[in-house]
Amino acid sequence: MQEIEYKFLVNKDKWLLVEKPSPQIITQGFITKTKEKTVRVRIKNELAFLTIKGPTKGITRAEFEYEIPLKDAESLLNDFTEKQICKKRYEIKIDHHTWEVDVFEGHLDGLIIAELEVKSETELFALPKWVSNNVSLDARYYNSVLIDLSDEEVKKLIQ
Repeated sequence: MQEIEYKFLVNKDKWLLVEKPSPQIITQGFITKTKEKTVRVRIKNELAFLTIKGPTKGITRAEFEYEIPLKDAESLLNDFTEKQICKKRYEIKIDHHTWEVDVFEGHLDGLIIAELEVKSETELFALPKWVSNNVSLDARYYNSVLIDLSDEEVKKLIQ
């Protein structure tokens, strides 16, 4: 399966004005994270997933995601990951697309990233007024990289 995903920074002031649904609460960690592959464990509200992603080429990469028992995910996060990312995810529908807006917490507090999955790299879509820079090709904004950033590096990304 292929994931084709754009990433954009979100303008905080404009985001505050957006009517939002209740967020999903996400905790995730990485069992493996290299340029060639990542293996992620994620708890999203009361559901849990194991996700395997291949190397990114442009904005496309192989992705396989499987629902797993919540207790297994909790054990994997506790026993097989060193750090976790916590964030609130808001799903915002615009036209026939669903934007996933992640508001990060913890050491990534202040960072807001909007993601949009599309069917092809040539698919057209409208940008909401609250998105700013396209960071799709900037590996610093991958969750597998964000998890290890220092406070100083996070501050640079947020500015």
